[in-house]
Amino acid sequence: MSILVTPKTKILVQGITGSFGAKHTQLSLDYGTQVVAGVTPGKGGQTFDHGDKHVPIFDSVAQAVKESGATASVIFVPPPFAADSILEAVDAELDLVVCITEGIPVRDMVKVKRAMQGRKTRLIGPNCPGIVVPGEGKDSFGGCRIGICPGYINKKGHIGVVSRSGTLTYEAVWQLTCRGVGQSACVGIGGDPVNGSSHLDIIKMFNDDPETTGMIMIGEIGGSSEEEAAEWIKKNCRKPVAGFIAGATAPPGRRMGHAGAIISGGKGTAAAKIAAFKEAGIGVAKTPSEMADTLLKMM
Repeated sequence: MSILVTPKTKILVQGITGSFGAKHTQLSLDYGTQVVAGVTPGKGGQTFDHGDKHVPIFDSVAQAVKESGATASVIFVPPPFAADSILEAVDAELDLVVCITEGIPVRDMVKVKRAMQGRKTRLIGPNCPGIVVPGEGKDSFGGCRIGICPGYINKKGHIGVVSRSGTLTYEAVWQLTCRGVGQSACVGIGGDPVNGSSHLDIIKMFNDDPETTGMIMIGEIGGSSEEEAAEWIKKNCRKPVAGFIAGATAPPGRRMGHAGAIISGGKGTAAAKIAAFKEAGIGVAKTPSEMADTLLKMM
């Protein structure tokens, strides 16, 4: 068991023929991910060829789902069209959509969130690195890699990682792997102010997952996602959690990196988030280099 996906999950790629989508489809296939279909309007009937793999391409998500049995999608579509791509996947009743695209207008995402209410599809992202569930093979081969995360740094194990930052996700994973500690799943939820799944959503899944014995939660300035997760962890979480908050030196009113990483009206500061972590019993790493060690000392 894992959260969100397993190594057997069938994936389709929206935007498979673009340079970015094509490159990461190749890397996912190399990792052993079950990429079973691609979608690029106007290119239906073609195939995406990589080594001995020949992935059929369809004009629409509905066609791809019907023919391939895919249950999850990853989106590599330019920002002006990405919101419609998400909604197309929702209309096809996929279980999971992972949107990698950066720069989707906030107004578009507000409409997407409203349209998704009451629907079965879960959205990860946008502006996220995606998900890795490591496999059992060498370099975790045979796992499920959805997005742009470097799969080879992962190791099969029992620590869950959830993060707003892509690069800090990789840093936490690499620290764990270098210490011989594997991961059950790694989830980058993205740094946009309006996204599909929160820290709390993923923390709840890890808490319920019997394969996960501990968690690293990485946040940053802006918004209240980390405080909400900390409040729930304090009351409900049965497993050790370590955390790190990026952006402690950021000046108020200036966006740092992600679109959602901005202190506004005195809210969303690193100090407030760190205080919430400590109040909830979450181990706080002072620097990114201490994330894994902070958790392992708690276990």
